[in-house]
Amino acid sequence: MAKYLLAYRGGAMPETPEAVGQMTAAMGAWLGQLGSAVADAGNPVSQAKTIAANGSVSGDGRSSLSGYSIISADSLDAAIALSKGCPVLSSGATIEVCETFEAM
Repeated sequence: MAKYLLAYRGGAMPETPEAVGQMTAAMGAWLGQLGSAVADAGNPVSQAKTIAANGSVSGDGRSSLSGYSIISADSLDAAIALSKGCPVLSSGATIEVCETFEAM
């Protein structure tokens, strides 16, 4: 079974404490449905910069990445099927599903 990075991009951030609570509850319920397939529930992300090969740092502190999770699945298609239930999709976000591999 491989691990897959779910990279969340975009979407609207909840604007009220109630909306934050609703999104947190929805994410918790979805992750609960995935059960043992969840390798790392992940987190939202905030400030970011980019480091180039020459060591220079650029960026305005913003990233198109809004969060991540890591799940286990039998195939990329299976990981995609599990990801389709993620509540971030309802906020306009997209999910990039990437198979990871163990480094040598």
